[in-house]
Parts: sequence; structure tokens; C-alpha cells
Amino acid sequence: MITSVQNSKVKNIIKLLTKKKERQEQKLFVQEGLRFVQETPHKLLREIYVSESFLSDEAKRKDLEKGLDTRLPMPMDETDGMMEILLSDGNTALFSTVTDEVMKKMTDTETPQGVCAVSKMPSYSLDDILETTPTQILILEDIQDPGNLGTMIRTAEGSGTTGIIMTKNTVDIFSPKASRATMGSLFRVPFTVTDNLTDTLKELKIRGVKTYAAYLGGEKAYLDIDCKKSVAFLIGNEGNGLKPDTAAMADEIILIPMEGQLESLNAAMAAGILMYESHRQRWSEN
Repeated sequence: MITSVQNSKVKNIIKLLTKKKERQEQKLFVQEGLRFVQETPHKLLREIYVSESFLSDEAKRKDLEKGLDTRLPMPMDETDGMMEILLSDGNTALFSTVTDEVMKKMTDTETPQGVCAVSKMPSYSLDDILETTPTQILILEDIQDPGNLGTMIRTAEGSGTTGIIMTKNTVDIFSPKASRATMGSLFRVPFTVTDNLTDTLKELKIRGVKTYAAYLGGEKAYLDIDCKKSVAFLIGNEGNGLKPDTAAMADEIILIPMEGQLESLNAAMAAGILMYESHRQRWSEN
């Protein structure tokens, strides 16, 4: 059992929680919560930690064991000990019990659920996103709110979006708040970060993907566009929207009609409307 926050594993988890540079260099991130850990592909799991109180709750322990497809050992006698456990398909992960106080330091929520894990980051390429045809892509330029990003990734999964492209200035998807907000969808929706959005948009056009920019000044309503072929929707920063040069590169600039005195919607809401309109059009053909 791990009893001290000075334990090297605990100190590393704190670094992964708080420092993007550490996550990027190690290619690892931290997940908190029963459901999030359960939904992590076993091939990505590296370390699993549960609190004393969690492990002593039989219902919670059995729920986690079911998700991991394994039996969890009870607290070990040796201090700072970890042991290897066998998961399904021959995958393994390191496991340890920690005190409730240590668990509080290993998570960033006010009331920890008592379970967290360290996992390898899933990795995708543009080719992975374009593998399914017709493709439906969400392109995000400099989104800053982790809750918005997480909501968009969850909505992308629900709407059948085949992939997400983010600019390098978009909030880190592997930050605790953003990854938690995806509720596991980051393991099921391919995504990639582009260093050069201009080049990426050019590549999409070469690949036959039509791009639509949600941008103030658009003249065509989103309901009037054809989403049955490969499409990509561009969504901009919450405060400033898309950059004018980015919007100009789109095949068409579209709008979501507004009533009242509103000029625009929340970025995640706008993205959801566009993705589900595309989903509606494709659904109606089946």
C-alpha cells in the first residue's frame, strides 16, 4: 500500500495532472473515476490505483473488477508496493492501494471517487480520420474551455463524426478537466493536432472533403447544405470565433439562424447542431 505523497509514483501522477509538458514528454495521462477507468482500453492502461475505502466497498470493487475483467488484490503489506495484475487479452497493469489522503493528492476533484489510472495516450493520424467514407470531421481552432472540448468530443461520438482535428493552441485534450468531460469518448473518436491548419485544409480538399465554416457573415443556413458526402465543419475560439483567414479557406461560410438579439451560440452548442444536421441527413438516407 502507498501511504506517502512522497512516493515516486504519486509525485509523477501529480506532475501528469498539472503539467502539459510532462504529459507530452511521457505520452501518459491520468484518468479519475470508475467509469473512465473502466472504459480505458486495456492495452493503454499502465497503472491503477484505488483508495482503501474504495477497495473495502464490495459493490464498487466488483464493479471495477468487472470492467477490468480481473480480480483485484487486497491491500498489500509492504510499504509503497505495487504488483502486476493480468487484464483481458493478455494485457497487464501495475496495481496498488493507497490511503484516502494520498488519493486526494492524486486527483483534481474535490470529492475523489477513489480510483484513478495512468494510461498511455491514444494516438491517431489524419489517415485514421479519413479512413471511413464518407467522412464527417470537426475542425477546432483554438478552443480554450476544457468543458467545451470534452462536450464536443462526446457529441462527435454520438453523431457519428469520424474524427476531430485541433489546432496546437487548442486546450490539451489530456488535461484532467478536458479528458474527464469526454467521459471516455476520447478513446473512441479519432483525433489529431495539426501544426499547420492551412496545410491541413488544403489536404482535406485534395482528399475530396468539403469544408464549411461557422462564421459571422455567412449567408447560407446550415439547413441548406449537403452533408451526405465527406464534410468538415470549422468551429472557432469561444471569444473570437474563427480567424478571418481560416474562414476564407473554407468552401462555404454558413450560419445558424438566430432569434432575439443573439449573435452567436456557445461553441460546443454550434458544433453539436452542425454535427447532428449531418447525422440527420445521412440517417434519412438509410
